[in-house]
Amino acid sequence: MLDNSRLLRATLPFTLAALGITSSAQAQSTTGLAPATDASTRVSAEEPAVGDDIVVAGYRRSLQEAIDLKRDTIGFSDSIVATDIADFPEQNLSEALQRVPGVTIERDRGLGTRVNVRGLPSEFTFVSINKLATASGSGGRDVEFEIFASELVQSVTVQKSPTALDEEGGIAGSVYIRTARPFDDPGLRLVGSVEGAYNSISKKVDPNFSLLASQTFGDFGVLFSAARQKRTNRTDSNSGINFRPISRWTDRAGSNRNQAIAVLRRDAGITFTDADKNRIVFLDKVGDRVYQNDQDRLGFSGSVQYQPSKAFNIAFDAFVGSYKTTEDEYDAAGYSASSNSTLETIHEFDATTLASDGLVVLRDVSYTNTQHEFLSKQYLNDTDYRQFGGELNWETGNWKINALGGYSGAEKTLDFANLKHVAYAPSRTRFTKTGGETIPSANPRTIDMYNAPGAYLFEAYETTRERIKDDKYAAQASAVYNFDMAAFSALKRFTFGGRYTNKANERQYGEEKIQGPTRGSTAYVNRRTLADNPLQDVTDIVGGKAYQARDLSWTQVSNDDARSFFRPDGFETPFDNGQYYRVKEETIAGFGMLDFEFDVSVPLFVNLGGRYLRTTIRSEGFHQVQNANGSTGLSATPIASGGRYEKFLPSFNAHAELTESLFLRAAASQTLIRPALTDLAYKRTASFNSFRYTDGNPGLEPTYADQWEVGAEKYLGRGGILAASYFWKKIKGVVQTQLTGVVNDVTKYNANGTIDGVYDFDVYQPVNAEGSYTVSGVELNAVVPFGMFAQALDGFGFNGNVTFLDSSLTGQSDLGIATAPIGLADKTYNATAFYDKGPLSLRVSYNRKGAYVERIERNMYPVYRDAYGQFDVAASYQVTPNFRIELQGINVGNEKTSGYTMDPSFPATYEFSGSRISLGIRAQL
Repeated sequence: MLDNSRLLRATLPFTLAALGITSSAQAQSTTGLAPATDASTRVSAEEPAVGDDIVVAGYRRSLQEAIDLKRDTIGFSDSIVATDIADFPEQNLSEALQRVPGVTIERDRGLGTRVNVRGLPSEFTFVSINKLATASGSGGRDVEFEIFASELVQSVTVQKSPTALDEEGGIAGSVYIRTARPFDDPGLRLVGSVEGAYNSISKKVDPNFSLLASQTFGDFGVLFSAARQKRTNRTDSNSGINFRPISRWTDRAGSNRNQAIAVLRRDAGITFTDADKNRIVFLDKVGDRVYQNDQDRLGFSGSVQYQPSKAFNIAFDAFVGSYKTTEDEYDAAGYSASSNSTLETIHEFDATTLASDGLVVLRDVSYTNTQHEFLSKQYLNDTDYRQFGGELNWETGNWKINALGGYSGAEKTLDFANLKHVAYAPSRTRFTKTGGETIPSANPRTIDMYNAPGAYLFEAYETTRERIKDDKYAAQASAVYNFDMAAFSALKRFTFGGRYTNKANERQYGEEKIQGPTRGSTAYVNRRTLADNPLQDVTDIVGGKAYQARDLSWTQVSNDDARSFFRPDGFETPFDNGQYYRVKEETIAGFGMLDFEFDVSVPLFVNLGGRYLRTTIRSEGFHQVQNANGSTGLSATPIASGGRYEKFLPSFNAHAELTESLFLRAAASQTLIRPALTDLAYKRTASFNSFRYTDGNPGLEPTYADQWEVGAEKYLGRGGILAASYFWKKIKGVVQTQLTGVVNDVTKYNANGTIDGVYDFDVYQPVNAEGSYTVSGVELNAVVPFGMFAQALDGFGFNGNVTFLDSSLTGQSDLGIATAPIGLADKTYNATAFYDKGPLSLRVSYNRKGAYVERIERNMYPVYRDAYGQFDVAASYQVTPNFRIELQGINVGNEKTSGYTMDPSFPATYEFSGSRISLGIRAQL
């Protein structure tokens, strides 16, 4: 990324226009921004006189530009621009966005993935690139940011109070991403960077390259940029530790049921009725896992722009790339809840910690026949994305015309394989301080599960394949008429227009289980054991340090060996027509808004608008049933269904300039977030281990929110700001998965084809929950350059923000256990201390997200992700005007990720992903 102040100053008007907002120099825009002095020349009362102006570049300049964007927008928003994105240590675009006030990210094994705004779940955030809704192949509304290279992005604005012009879709907020264009900085530009990054656990060095080239030829300009990044990351995890209700055995007839009841009475004095069976829980499974994740990210962006004058320009943009990952997981697990096992001895139980919810936890238990598993898993993810769009801006007389259109698409292929060896034997499973463990029991038939390869029989080599196509088309036209009426001078402009969007999601899926030495085999190779394979220590397979989560080692079959044995050339898992679905969504929207400028002792700027939309949905698929032999089959004919809804969404935004440096803002609106396309899909999937079916629901409607916000902003000298706001949201129609039916007498089969039992399967569907919930919060933001206090401190500064959230939203638990909604954190912090002066730049950043519910296990027991805080550092030295050396560190404190079920004394996850240190050079012309 280019990082000089010349680019940022030149970029400002076009960056804002591309995001649907404009600078003060373009005050007669479609979004109703307040006219004022140009931000680049504005001098506040606290700033030096013109002759004493302090010119800054680099990180401090990027902060100034972001503050200018915030100041010149009529509503509530925050931004980061090219320098800020480039200078911070991050592995993808989501990690760059965590610096924005109110924004946090979700991490998956050390890598930033999805984005949360104001602590709300990621699916409540709307994301677009160059004003087009972004496809990433997720099938949901949330965007998988890890596929995008941050080096290709010019600026990002998080808009928290919508106007009628903005495409609907973000209850938490809308993230507007913009790629670079040639007239952002006319002339010839060449920028390139090279770096190597070292992971502390894998001990591997990964390369990263980026290039930007741009040239303008009179009225024409061409820009091209590319980024390539490889990343190897290892995560060691003692995890998968979850509650399982005692109904696992008491719902079955036979001796296992009778023994479970007898042991509960004998060792814990517990007797119970059917109403209590889900409130007595034990450790279902304890796993030790090593993940090796290899990523290859390649991205390109390009732009052709024609700009004969400031009144007319046309731009064509392209944004394409690929994201390929190979994740190898080596899993050693004790599955205490195997169907042919039961309780043997309860060593310790806990009836007090969760007594308020009526739960008894069996902390330490010996089981009669634990299913010990060695699993060699491999996940292949191949995502290709592309986006093409064009935009026209034309000003003539009192009119301004804007038109845009384009396509965004992604195709994702997921390939999964699992080599499974199993040993049945008595074992003891218990909680530890940080997780769980499975150890030998007192039963003479017990085994040391980590050192008995001859006891493990080959069970199956399982493969699945999934292909998702995500296509989005959009076209919009809008016009602005600027009034000049002496009779009503407060009315400044009228904006109106319309937008058409067409979104489709298509999914194919198939699976195949090999239970013999060749494809098509259905019988076990009963005499083939784990010991008959080429075994290696798991850390020798993946490379790097010893296992980090516990003092432990074990041997397994590498995925390369498994693939070569079971998947000869030409092997491909066939798709199953019964798993196919396609969802299509079309929306037509019209909007209009008025901008007013009043002088009521202070300048007051008001934007009033409304947006009307009509959405139609069609979902196609097949109804999945189970044949007599346990396989899946098709109903006689495909099925389809549809839905439709209409809505008017009003909006109000205003701000008053009490002084040149003190602003008051207010906003109110109604907005929505549409249900995930996967939830709309007409399909049924089966989870035989959980005894349940999950159906889609094409009749889902959006989740709506009534919201308002008030805030104040104090603009300081030398590029500083103090800002505070209070926001309130009333959310209606939250999509939750609920029990909607029961299928009686479903035969469940074991992996070897024998009958496990006949059960009643619950049917769950996503539905719009009744009632409404409130979310409120306070957001504080400060950028304080210390040079405003003393000249000796020039270059030092602080940039921080914090969000406090209070919510009456409740997550769904079939046991009525009170819990926050999935993904919602009530406290988030971001803070950066920096020194940026002359050739030297230093930054230390800390980002923290409070605890939140990660999932609700079996729709009963909330599982939390612990509060997580991470330190990142960056340092650079400008050797010459065109050459810079950079050193960056991610998670330099080697912070662990942990989680728990309901209470920290019941840990569920304990994992390490290590730190990442990179050294690079950046050159520019």
